[in-house]
Amino acid sequence: MSDPLKHECGIALVRLKKPLSFYKEKYGSSFYGINKMYLMMEKQHNRGQDGAGLAGIKLDVAPGERYISRIRSNAAQPIQDIFGQINARINDEFAKDAQLAQDIDSQKKRIPYLSELLLGHVRYGTFGGNSIETVHPFLRQNNWMHRNLIIAGNFNMTNTNELFQNLIELGMHPKEKADTITVMEKIGHFLDDAVRKLYKQAKAQGLNKQEASPYIVEHLNLEKILKKAAKHWDGGYAMAGLLGHGDAFVLRDPAGIRPAYYFEDDEVVVVASERPVIQTVFNVAFEQVTELTPGHALIIKKSGETALRQIHPPLARKSCSFERIYFSRGSDAEIYQERKMLGRLVMPKVLESIQHDIKNTVFSFIPNTAETSFYGMMEAANDELNTQKTQQILALKDSLTAESLEAIQNQNIRTEKLAIKDVKLRTFITEDSSRDDLVAHVYDITYGVVQPQDNLVIIDDSIVRGTTLKKSILKMLDRLNPKKIIVVSSAPQIRYPDCYGIDMARLENLVAFNAAIALHRERGNDQIVEQIYANCKKALEEAAKGHPVENHVKALYAPFSDEEISDKIAQIISTEDLSAEVKVIFQSVADLHRACPDHLGDWYFTGDYPTKGGAVVVNRAFVHYYEGNPERAY
Repeated sequence: MSDPLKHECGIALVRLKKPLSFYKEKYGSSFYGINKMYLMMEKQHNRGQDGAGLAGIKLDVAPGERYISRIRSNAAQPIQDIFGQINARINDEFAKDAQLAQDIDSQKKRIPYLSELLLGHVRYGTFGGNSIETVHPFLRQNNWMHRNLIIAGNFNMTNTNELFQNLIELGMHPKEKADTITVMEKIGHFLDDAVRKLYKQAKAQGLNKQEASPYIVEHLNLEKILKKAAKHWDGGYAMAGLLGHGDAFVLRDPAGIRPAYYFEDDEVVVVASERPVIQTVFNVAFEQVTELTPGHALIIKKSGETALRQIHPPLARKSCSFERIYFSRGSDAEIYQERKMLGRLVMPKVLESIQHDIKNTVFSFIPNTAETSFYGMMEAANDELNTQKTQQILALKDSLTAESLEAIQNQNIRTEKLAIKDVKLRTFITEDSSRDDLVAHVYDITYGVVQPQDNLVIIDDSIVRGTTLKKSILKMLDRLNPKKIIVVSSAPQIRYPDCYGIDMARLENLVAFNAAIALHRERGNDQIVEQIYANCKKALEEAAKGHPVENHVKALYAPFSDEEISDKIAQIISTEDLSAEVKVIFQSVADLHRACPDHLGDWYFTGDYPTKGGAVVVNRAFVHYYEGNPERAY
């Protein structure tokens, strides 16, 4: 994705099912869990660069010994920072006691994070500050072991105000309105309530206070707690939690918007936001990693027993398609093939745009994350070239010579690495005119491979704002002096805001939205825009009364074909100083679904939100746009 875009967080959970001594004997280190957690978090670094955190819970410790540890960082390299601090602490303890290396029990007692239960988080904050207080995991502390709660997740709730009000109605006084706080406090409330009830039951059975604790551990029903806590949640989430005594859970939203995968054997239970992370770190096959069922929670008891429990009735499955297009690591076997298919399926439009002139066309990609879809596009290009070769041979069948046959066979697709991002260059000036000049030089280009008669086709994962294309990439490519520049997006036009964890909150930041507005203005359709505003305002009033609402912003795009909006986008991202003609081609929604048939979450393209709160957010976003309100819609 050429446009900078903050997006989803990542979670990693490890539950060791054997004593620490087992891992020391089999793998040579009692720090097996910490080492695996480090790898899992680094393998998900793509999901979070604003902050990282790790929490650990030690099982079966004596009263007075520390059993919960947490470390968080918002440093420039947060994962390296937290594990550097952990490693320094380990080295300090070993330096104090030469015998400690052989004494696993003492290691567990003295070294933080040497735990059987670990929860890690990498954060890509979609909005708000980047203070250490915003970094997960969050901790809710209590002197009762069972009431300690640690929460981390990849999520965004659309109805934070409603959840906040629910807490107030429960008699609570939340310190913040952020969805992380409201979610944690909601779980904490029902956890406290369950512990109180179990304590009363224990007393009724004649158990004293000390004897009540193991009774609570055995009978605490996380499934029931989560059903009560999550009853009114509206959003996309993969939520992980640890309880102080050793229970744990991971809960996925009922539409399957946010991803979560798990693996279990007789040594570990592992959860991560991405399948290949688990495959790589634990060296397991694709088939051994299971996707967490939407609306279900994986519950891990202190005993190590696991259970999959339905918390919500499942909604229509709408797993985020952006995961497949861009966010997740392309090393996932399914995602790799899906991205190739995205490139292959968009090729017919490209061929039409270049009038099937393969000979005078150079193909490339930008940024590097678009490389896989580029491979798929080149497979389709080779199919076209082979068809052209066959036609040429058949046309010359009566006069075919060895020389002409060799000339036909030697025709190749022209692929080049044209753009290389200069990772050393930083735009440190904020004043617009100076900064724009710097932005235009973030990429280096390869000269001498494009001729004036050539078309230049360059594929991107997706086009969100179009800013980088306009200020940098097109200017750079135009220096190669092609006849025509065709920018291809492997994703459809992004028309609507996301409200489930991706940083796309404001309509006016979406180039497709600006293109539709411009077309209405050109055609004198101001009354349509005004009517959409009125309908959105009314919808928000209905939503405030608890009534369901529809997405009225769809009417903005209804009068125009996809091609009309694409052509207007090409005009918006072009500048007067460009010599080449610019064309923009987008994937169709139908072909997106063909490429990713099991991941149909497409609300950013179609406006079909999988939860009630999504329709509220998009209507509010339009109202904010129309009124010039800079606030986010969620």
